[in-house]
Amino acid sequence: MKKRYYITTPIYYVNDNPHIGHAYTTLACDVLARFKRLDDYEVMFLTGTDEHGQKVQIAANKAGVSPQEFTDKVSKNFLYLTEKMNFSNDYFIRTTEPRHYESCQKIWQKLMDNGHITLSAYSGWYSVRDEAFFAESELIDGKAPTGAPVEWVEEPSYFFDLSKWQQPLLDFYEKNPDFVAPASRFNEIKRFVEGGLKDLSISRTTFDWGVPVPGDPEHVMYVWLDALTNYITATNWTEPNSEDFKNWWPADLHMVGKDILRFHAVYWPAFLMAAELDLPSRIFAHGWWTNEGEKISKSLGNVIDPITLIDKYGLDQIRYFLMREVPFGRDGDFSQSALLHRINSDLANDLGNLSQRVLSQIFKNLDGKIPSLPINLLDDDASLLAMLKELPDKVRAQIDNQSFHDALRQIWNVIAEANRYVDKQAPWALKKTDTDRMADVLGVLVEVIRCVGLLTQPFMPDASAKILGQIKVNESERTFVHLSDVNLLSGRIIEKPEGVFPRHQIAEEG
Repeated sequence: MKKRYYITTPIYYVNDNPHIGHAYTTLACDVLARFKRLDDYEVMFLTGTDEHGQKVQIAANKAGVSPQEFTDKVSKNFLYLTEKMNFSNDYFIRTTEPRHYESCQKIWQKLMDNGHITLSAYSGWYSVRDEAFFAESELIDGKAPTGAPVEWVEEPSYFFDLSKWQQPLLDFYEKNPDFVAPASRFNEIKRFVEGGLKDLSISRTTFDWGVPVPGDPEHVMYVWLDALTNYITATNWTEPNSEDFKNWWPADLHMVGKDILRFHAVYWPAFLMAAELDLPSRIFAHGWWTNEGEKISKSLGNVIDPITLIDKYGLDQIRYFLMREVPFGRDGDFSQSALLHRINSDLANDLGNLSQRVLSQIFKNLDGKIPSLPINLLDDDASLLAMLKELPDKVRAQIDNQSFHDALRQIWNVIAEANRYVDKQAPWALKKTDTDRMADVLGVLVEVIRCVGLLTQPFMPDASAKILGQIKVNESERTFVHLSDVNLLSGRIIEKPEGVFPRHQIAEEG
């Protein structure tokens, strides 16, 4: 039986259109999901939209439509982004689906039956933008820590006994040191929990766009209890003896932005413990993007539209840049010059030029017939092939640690070594002096291109497919089990190669 891997994005809030941050999170999950599938895992990759809450109701009122009409429209934009970015998600969940209502009401009833929910009244500071409550001590200059405005709220509310879960959470963190990554974020979470937890208001009565509380429809569920439950809704856990739930829960990885880590690493584990459900294996909180050094905001007019970037520079070029430019987990800056450098240097020069000149030599000088690896390896051959042999495990280790930038760095180290090798061996010169050696050199290089082409598939599916297609790797030969199939291509006939990564002129961008 195949190993299973369940990965989720946060479900995206539909009060506005998708931007680069949404694309970034889902892209990281897509890379991991594709990698695992190629590595012989059965994968469940979930994304979707979070469609309830006061913020959505306000946005719908401004647009002059019902909340359902509003969410139907905006959700389609997120669905379109998944198609435009070539994401391979297995499911796209919406919290307005009937099965999700059923799921939310089931977890509520479970928490209620287990004695963890009581009816009281809430009074305190609430941020509509963050959909979060804040203590007086957390406010900065009268605003939420995020800078969002807050309002004083007084209303009847059901409360979850979060305060009782302080020690169980800390004990769990101690036993599971990789539960939250990066480590700096985990330390923040531990400090927050160590500082003491207060019971959490989990229902609202001042608006009605949400999942009704079972037995008390005057209340709707707090949007975060509703939203987080999507991760189990997708496993069909409400069905009696659900095979999907048994097979897929707990999730292997929740990928989130750092701004919503507290909800995922404190509230969600506490809800699950209280409902007697297993906790996810890992939560990774990535950083934010700035634009040319400035914080991205609608008011500054510098929101980065991923669709525009793709149309201008190419999909796989954007996918590569987002995963390569910034150490995953840290904040990063988006700049046109950095993007163009990655496209022209890393893709066009390093990988594209390596592939183009090697395949051109085979096409011109060997009648298009792919040569075998040398029977007797010279030191330079052995050194490059040894580096290549170690590459899959190195990349796998980085992927499992969500170090996508380092996975690509490992691949590009081999590409750089291959370019040095081809310059040193100069097969174009060997054509005149030693055709057998020329064939040996090209045999080594085409093996590098094959393995690199396989390993770059999760990051650049279309470009990698073009490279693999040019060297006649069949679609059935593109999983990672074939990485060790040396001489797989020997004797296959290629056509005249075509460039995969066009260069972009920097002068044109001014």
